[in-house]
Amino acid sequence: MLERYKTLRQEASREIVIKKSRFIGYAKPVADEAEAVAYVEEIKKKHWNATHNCSAYVVGERDEIQKQSDDGEPSGTAGKPILEVIKAQGLKNVAVVVTRYFGGILLGAGGLIRAYTDGAVAGIEAAEPIVNVLHREVLVDVDYTWYGKIENELRGRGVRTGDVSFTDRVAVTCLPEAPDAERFVQWMTDLTQGQSIITLGEARYDVEGE
Repeated sequence: MLERYKTLRQEASREIVIKKSRFIGYAKPVADEAEAVAYVEEIKKKHWNATHNCSAYVVGERDEIQKQSDDGEPSGTAGKPILEVIKAQGLKNVAVVVTRYFGGILLGAGGLIRAYTDGAVAGIEAAEPIVNVLHREVLVDVDYTWYGKIENELRGRGVRTGDVSFTDRVAVTCLPEAPDAERFVQWMTDLTQGQSIITLGEARYDVEGE
């Protein structure tokens, strides 16, 4: 799993008008190519009467899968610009569709490239680019006498925390970044003088800065 990667927060869309043509940029985070293909088909079905539904997607940890479609526009004027926007922004696991309703004014090849570029940017901005950071769940189980100190130290170090349960002891779910998990366990062991019960949990992605 990647330690961090840039993707989109949500599915969203935004419309722009260029020389009377409507361009609607759609963007969505996707888990795999099947979901990307399904999303493109969903937008094409939604806008079945549009002049064009051009698209591109990038999927995989190393961007292994990159596909594009001009959907009837002149070759290289739609799908490729959309794909280049995705790559230029460093986005992974995203699909973008730019729907066009022709307004009666020809844009020319250069105009089409700019228009589909702007449409892709509009959709991506609406979907909110984020950075996912891989964290590792570390459950720290301690006696109540340690909780105050642990809470202060975690806050001071800026370590993310999840659920806290209070029974006869306190169990704190800590979320250090995955590469730091082993060092975190050693630090917590030293901090509690070996009196904590520490259990490693799953790795998970959380949004950077939130």
